[in-house]
Amino acid sequence: MANSSIGDFTKYNSMALGYTRAPWVTEYLVVAGGGGGGGFSGGGGGAGGYRTNAGTSGGGAASEAGLSLFAGVYTVTVGGPGAGGVVSSSVATNGSNSVFYLITSDGGGFGASNGVGSGPGNGGSGGGRAGNTGTTPVGTGTTSQGFAGGASSNSAPAYGGGGGGGAAEVGNTDQAASGSNGGAGGDGVASTITGASVTRAGGGGGSVNGAQTAGSGGDGGGGAGAQGGGVAGAGTVNTGGGGGAGGGNVPSATNGGAGGSGVVIFALPVQATATFSGGVTQTSAVVGLNRVYTVTATSTTSETVTIS
Repeated sequence: MANSSIGDFTKYNSMALGYTRAPWVTEYLVVAGGGGGGGFSGGGGGAGGYRTNAGTSGGGAASEAGLSLFAGVYTVTVGGPGAGGVVSSSVATNGSNSVFYLITSDGGGFGASNGVGSGPGNGGSGGGRAGNTGTTPVGTGTTSQGFAGGASSNSAPAYGGGGGGGAAEVGNTDQAASGSNGGAGGDGVASTITGASVTRAGGGGGSVNGAQTAGSGGDGGGGAGAQGGGVAGAGTVNTGGGGGAGGGNVPSATNGGAGGSGVVIFALPVQATATFSGGVTQTSAVVGLNRVYTVTATSTTSETVTIS
């Protein structure tokens, strides 16, 4: 056998072993919970951090390094959503982190509110700035997970709030905040790890005062911002989308929307077995040579999956 053939045969067998016995070749997508939208002319919530080795990661990053797992017990946590801001009472909150083994995605940053707090939160993707709040900094995104939130407008009549950052783009990218409208949430990233293309981790839309045009939520589960007196949209469950911002005080100020919960998805060769602790909610399906596990909720931060 020629030397090149021997080398190819050895390389093929080395790769094949990861599909027939441990260590198992493992693909993953880990999305954190989205940040809540700010209340009262608020900014949109930032999307949860987005990390994967099965396609493009968040923040413009390439696919992460390959992962091979031996038989053992591994941590799995699905990040919960951030709460929306309550008018004249409380600021919104960041989403919670999602974890798979050593992979941690940061919860999305909260959108800023008027009247309480001092600015938007940093996170997987950053929160948007509240309307008519000068030059307060926007929330920043975590490197290789997401983008920053958008700036707001100081111009009447809308005093548009900034859109929350998404995994694929900065808040306000598709529509800037202005005196006529709120900023759009940044779009998320699409993945085919489950066998179908699904976009996740979009930012929440910014608010407006009165009946102007509020910011739309970013593709991938971002909640829409609200007009004055309107209801802000929540981030979509299990997408890590940011919450939409609550409207201004014409005719009445409203609360921000909650973010969307995160999700942990991983794929193992069908020969492997995954057994979950009691507080894990999950489904699985065979896709090609792999069984894909989608974990949609964990009751504690101590839940596990045992791989054998």
